[in-house]
Amino acid sequence: MSTPAPQDAFSGVKPVEERHKLDEAALTRWLEANVADFAGPLTMFQFKGGQSNPTYQIVTPAQKYVLRKKPGGKLLPSAHAVDREYRVISALHPTGFPVARTYGLCTDDSVIGAMFYVMEMVEGRIIWDGLIPGVTPEHRRAIYEHKIATLAQLHNTDYAAIGLSDYGKPGNYFARQIDRWTKQYKLSETETIDEMNQLMEWLPQTIPPGERTSIVHGDYRLDNMVLHASEPRVIAVLDWELSTLGDPLADFTYYLMSWVLPRDARSSLGGIDLGPHGIPTLDEIVARYCALTGRESIANLDWYFAYNAFRLACILQGIAGRVRDGTAASAHALEMIKRIRPLASAAAGFAQRAGIA
Repeated sequence: MSTPAPQDAFSGVKPVEERHKLDEAALTRWLEANVADFAGPLTMFQFKGGQSNPTYQIVTPAQKYVLRKKPGGKLLPSAHAVDREYRVISALHPTGFPVARTYGLCTDDSVIGAMFYVMEMVEGRIIWDGLIPGVTPEHRRAIYEHKIATLAQLHNTDYAAIGLSDYGKPGNYFARQIDRWTKQYKLSETETIDEMNQLMEWLPQTIPPGERTSIVHGDYRLDNMVLHASEPRVIAVLDWELSTLGDPLADFTYYLMSWVLPRDARSSLGGIDLGPHGIPTLDEIVARYCALTGRESIANLDWYFAYNAFRLACILQGIAGRVRDGTAASAHALEMIKRIRPLASAAAGFAQRAGIA
């Protein structure tokens, strides 16, 4: 039996799985009391994509909404912080940055069993394949350029001016991130991977000097944004669970991983001749980002790639731990776990190229 393509497997909605069903009567009462102009009856669906926070579509006669909640069961420390997602989206929306409008946050676990928030349903295209099939090379290039402009807009946002000066700790961003992911990896560890243990030792000792602090999204990639239905532009950036204040180069170099990881029918582009597709090269993307954020250049790219591949492996190990514990939110989680060892090997390879291994 063949595995469905990511675009088919992850796009759209499905009936709510039995284990993820909510108390619709209690939810309706909360929505009526807390969301302006809400009027039922409601019908609920579950989004196919997403392995972390269960995400639902709420359909009413007049409007569609999106609900994101914490998963059930035992959770890792600091994970699944939907209240932080709600806060950053609510702060960014008035600035004109492309995010959904938020309608309400519920911190009372007694309503549907866990904290959740509700936002508008932004209609458009969510694309999982980095080759963006079915469009012209010019349209494809314009999408890639607008994605970089959107990320630069986020990094250029005055976070203090929009009330987010305490959204993260100042300084030592990479040291804290490496420490955080190392701890979460060890809590979720299901097998010994030598490269991961080596990276835990190498990375903290070789961090490049930091230079700036901004809002960082934490998971900025093609399928975490909604594109306009026909125009080559981003109309909503989704999934802010990993957002904080930090070094914007962490965000940007994570986005660059699509250019350096092997082609996997998702966002990765490694080994593809980009020119005929209209996709900018890695050097072009770096130059464009530097121009938009006032930089001369970015040094130590291989170190950042080692860090990002390590971090991705840690995130997937967290999913492996939730599969072990029976709390993973996606049927595709098992498939994702197979990527942990290749990512660890890739991270070790980047570390060697960076001269830190």
